[in-house]
Amino acid sequence: MSVKKGIYIINGAERVVMSEYEKDTLADVLRRIGLTSVKVGCGTGQCGTCTVLVNGDPVRACIKKFRDIPEHTRIETLEGIGTAANLHPLQQAWITYGGVQCGFCTPGFIMSAKGLLDRNLNPTRQEVRDWFTKHNNLCRCTGYKPLVDAVMAAASIMRGEIAEKDLEFKMPEDGSIYHSRYPRPDALYKVLGVADYGNDLALKMPAGTLHMAVTWAEHHHANILSIDTSEAEKAVGVAAVVTYKDIKGTNNLGAPMTSKMSLAKRVKEPVLCDTKVRRIGEPVAIVVADTEENARAAAKLVKVEYEVLPFYRNILESCRPGAVSIDGEAPNDLLRQPVFKGTEAQNIFAKAKDPESGIYVVEGSFYSSRQPHLMLEPWSLQAYYDEDNMLTVNYKSQTLWAGMVSVPRAIGCSPKEFRIIEIPSGASFGASMDHHAVAMIAAAEMVVKRPITWTQTYAETQRFTGKRAASYTNAKLACDANGKILALDFDNAIDHGGNANSAGNLEKKVIRFIGYPYNIPEVRGLSRGGLSNQPFGVAYRAYGSPQCYTSGEQLIDMMAEKLDMDPLEIRYINGAVEGDLTNNSYPFKNYGIRTMIDKLRPYYRESLAWAKETTEVGWKRGVGIACGGYHVSTPADRAEIDVELMPDGSVTQYNCWEAMGQGASIGTLVHMHEALKPLNLPVEKIKLYQNDTKFCPPTGPASGSRSHYMAGNATILAANDLMNAMRKPDGTYRTYDEMIAEGIPTKYHGVFSTVGLYKAIDDYTGVGDPTPDNNLLAIIARVEVNASTGKTRVLAVHGIADVGVIGNFTAVEGQAYGSMAHSIGFALTEDYCDEEKKYASPLGCGFLRCNEIPDDIEFEFQETPRKTGPHGSGGASECFQSCGHTAILNAISNAVGIRIHELPATPDKVKAAIRAKIEGTDYAPEPYDFGEDYNEILDYALECAKTEQRRVETAEEIEEEIRSGGH
Repeated sequence: MSVKKGIYIINGAERVVMSEYEKDTLADVLRRIGLTSVKVGCGTGQCGTCTVLVNGDPVRACIKKFRDIPEHTRIETLEGIGTAANLHPLQQAWITYGGVQCGFCTPGFIMSAKGLLDRNLNPTRQEVRDWFTKHNNLCRCTGYKPLVDAVMAAASIMRGEIAEKDLEFKMPEDGSIYHSRYPRPDALYKVLGVADYGNDLALKMPAGTLHMAVTWAEHHHANILSIDTSEAEKAVGVAAVVTYKDIKGTNNLGAPMTSKMSLAKRVKEPVLCDTKVRRIGEPVAIVVADTEENARAAAKLVKVEYEVLPFYRNILESCRPGAVSIDGEAPNDLLRQPVFKGTEAQNIFAKAKDPESGIYVVEGSFYSSRQPHLMLEPWSLQAYYDEDNMLTVNYKSQTLWAGMVSVPRAIGCSPKEFRIIEIPSGASFGASMDHHAVAMIAAAEMVVKRPITWTQTYAETQRFTGKRAASYTNAKLACDANGKILALDFDNAIDHGGNANSAGNLEKKVIRFIGYPYNIPEVRGLSRGGLSNQPFGVAYRAYGSPQCYTSGEQLIDMMAEKLDMDPLEIRYINGAVEGDLTNNSYPFKNYGIRTMIDKLRPYYRESLAWAKETTEVGWKRGVGIACGGYHVSTPADRAEIDVELMPDGSVTQYNCWEAMGQGASIGTLVHMHEALKPLNLPVEKIKLYQNDTKFCPPTGPASGSRSHYMAGNATILAANDLMNAMRKPDGTYRTYDEMIAEGIPTKYHGVFSTVGLYKAIDDYTGVGDPTPDNNLLAIIARVEVNASTGKTRVLAVHGIADVGVIGNFTAVEGQAYGSMAHSIGFALTEDYCDEEKKYASPLGCGFLRCNEIPDDIEFEFQETPRKTGPHGSGGASECFQSCGHTAILNAISNAVGIRIHELPATPDKVKAAIRAKIEGTDYAPEPYDFGEDYNEILDYALECAKTEQRRVETAEEIEEEIRSGGH
C-alpha cells in the first residue's frame, strides 16, 4: 500500500490529509476525516449524492480518484457552508420548500446548486433543471420541483431581493401549526449534513467492530448440493463464516398463508439458503472479518456446488404443468382470491355477443412491470449487544414491530432480548418492510458476539431487495350505449417472485381497486398469486393498486373510444355517488370523485386546446386522464403511542412511526401540538422520541396511508388522558411538580384500534368492508410522442386529491410530487430484470433525471373532513402513486392512436405499435394463460362459500393475533 500526505484547502481551511494513493476516491478521503455529508449511493457516479465542489466545480466524489487532485485544491462540502445558527440561503430554502424528505440526496443537491449560483445568481428554472440533469443529481423523493423552487428562492435571497427571514415559518394567529407549512423537525440536521445514515454510523462504530460480506446465489434456480467454507475460514482477518447450520431458529422468515383459498400453508424465505436457491441475490453464507475488504475477499472463497434447475422468468412459465416447485414443497400456483358482486356478469357478457343487445364490450390483456424502488441509499446496518445485553440492530425498518416478531423466531433469540432501532433512512417506498437483512446480521452477531457493520453495494441492494410485484391481467368491461358501466370481468395473476412475502394481501388489493372509484353493478373476477425465479414482490407505495389501474383505467378509455365519448365524461357518469357500492359490496368511504372531476374540467379544456397547438416537427401531443385512490388502514390495525409530561414542562411523545422521509416527524409534531392545544404549549415544548423498540410502543407500519390516521387518533386519546390528569377542579392545569407531589402519573398510553369495526375481505367471495377510510385522485397528463423514435416526454401533470384535512401541506405535496416521478418511471422506463448487468445502477434501471420529470406538476386538494379521522384527516401517500402512470398511457394513445398494454412504454414498444398500426396488424398481446381455468376456480369458490360453516373470530382473538404477529 502506498500512502500520500498532502495539504488541501477543505471548507476554507488548510488540512493535512493522508490517502491510500492507488485506491482512495475523494469520497473515501472526505468521509474518513469526518465529512460524512458526502454520501455514497450508487458508487458509480450516476446519482450525485456524493457531489462536492472542487475549485468551484461540482464533482462526483465517489468516482474521482484522490491522487488526481493537486495539493492546495479548494474542496467544499456541505459542512462548510452554514451552521445551525447561520444557515446558507440554500439550506433555509431547502427547509422552507420541502426539499428535504429522506435527506440522503440533500447534501449533493445543495452543493451542486451552490456551484450553479456561484456562477449565475439569476438562473431560470430551466437552467436550474439543466444543471441538475447535466451533473446527474438524482432524487427519488421529491419529483425535483421543490428542489428547483428552493434554488430560485435562495437565488432571490443572494441577489438581495428578499431576506432569509422571509422564508422562515411565521406562526398563524390562532397558534395552530396543523393545516400549515410548518417545517419538518428533522430538516435542520439534514441540510447541515450531520444526519448519520447507516454507512455514516459504520465509520463511527467503536474500534474492533467487525465487517460483514455475503456469498450470494449465483443461479436463478438451483438445488444446493454442498457448501464448503473451509478456505474462507482460513482467509486473512476472518472471525466467522456463518451458514444455515449456524442459525438457531427456524431459518424461515416466511409468514403463514391463512387464506382459505391458499394452496400452501407457508412458503420458505430462509435467512440463509439451505437446500436450494430460488433467485439471484439470495444469501447462502455470511463472512465476518476485521475489514470489509477481507470479508468480501473471503466471501468469494465459499464454494457452493449447485444442481441447476429450470429458470422460470415469470408466473406464466412457472405455473405450466410439470414445472418444478420453486419453494421445494409449496406449489408455484399459491393462492386465489375471487370477488363476486351481483350475479349477472356472465349473462351480460353473453348477451353482448348479440349485436342488437345495446351492450358494448372492450377487453384486453395488460402487464404491469416489476418496478424497482430505486432508493439511493444502499442497505447499511449494524448489530451489537447494548448496555443491557439486548441484541440490537440499526436498520431503516419500515415496520419495526413486525421485525420484532419474525426475526427472533427465525434466528432463535428471545423477543424480549431483541431490539431494532430505526436509523436515518435514505428512503424505502416499501422495500424495507422486509426484515431479511436484519435477520442475517443478527444471526451473525449471535455467532461472533462483537459489533458488526454491513454495507451493501448499490448493485447488491438492487438484487437483494424486493420489487413491486409484476402483474398480468385479462379483463373486459361492458357498458350501455350511454357509457354506463354494466359489468367487469377479470382474471389477474400476481408474480410474487422467489418467495411469498406479499402473497394473499396483494391479491385482496387487486379485487378492491380494479374499477375503483366507479360504480360497477356487476363484478366477477379472480386474482391469483404464484412464484417465479425473479426478485420477490414486496410492498411499494400504492401497493397493489397500480397493477389494477394499468388495466382498469385503460379499459375505461378504450370504452370511451368505442362509444365516441369524451374520456372525462365517461368517468364522471360512472363515478360513485351516495348509495353505490364498492366491488366488495359495501358503501364507499368517500363519494367525492364527481366533484373532483368537475374541478378538473377547466384544466382539461385547456389541455385539449394545448394538444391542438403546433409543436416541434415529428412530435404529437396527447392528453390522458385517470382516476384512482387507495385505502387507509385495515380491519385489523392497531397503533400505540406514549405521551409523557417532563420536568421542564415539555411533553414527549414516544412512537414507532417509522421515518422513511415521508413525514413521520412532522406528522407526530402537528398531531401532538393540535391535541394539546388547551395547554398552550409552544412548539419547542413538544419533544419526539421515535423508532426504538426498547423505548417506543408499536405504532404499526409506515404503509397503507395508515400512519397519520392511526397514530393521530392514538395521539388524541393519550393527550386527552394526560390533560384530564393535569386538569385541576378550577380548569387550570397542574405542573410536573404538582403531578409528582399528588402522586399522579405523568405518562399515558394511547391505543387506537380498528379491530371489530370493519369486515375483512372474504376469502371466497371478496365481500367485505376492510378499511375505515379511502382517499381519491383524479389526474390529467400532457405528453408529446415522437412518432419516428417512439420517445415519450411528459410535459405536465395536474391532479386533484381528497385525503381529508391536510395536516402539513409541504409534506403532502412532497408525497404527491415524488409519487408522480415514480409513476412516470413506471409508465415509461422501469421494469427490473436480474439478467442484465445494467440493472445494478440507478440509470440502468430507468431512474429519471430532473429534465425527464415535468416542472409543471400541480395538485389541488378537496379537503373533505373525515368523521373518524384525527382532526378531520385521512391518509395521503398511496393515492398519489395509484393511477398516474395510466394517465400517461392514455395520453400516449390520445397522441398517436396506439395503446401500450405492457409496461413500460419504452420507445421501442411505442415505435413497434405505431408501425403495426400503419401496417394494419394487431400488436395487442394475446390473453395470458394462467393454467387452471378461472371459471372453474370461481365456481369452486362459490360452492365453498355456500357450504362452509365458518367460525367468526372475536375482537379479542384478533387482538391476540396482532400481538403474536399473525395479522
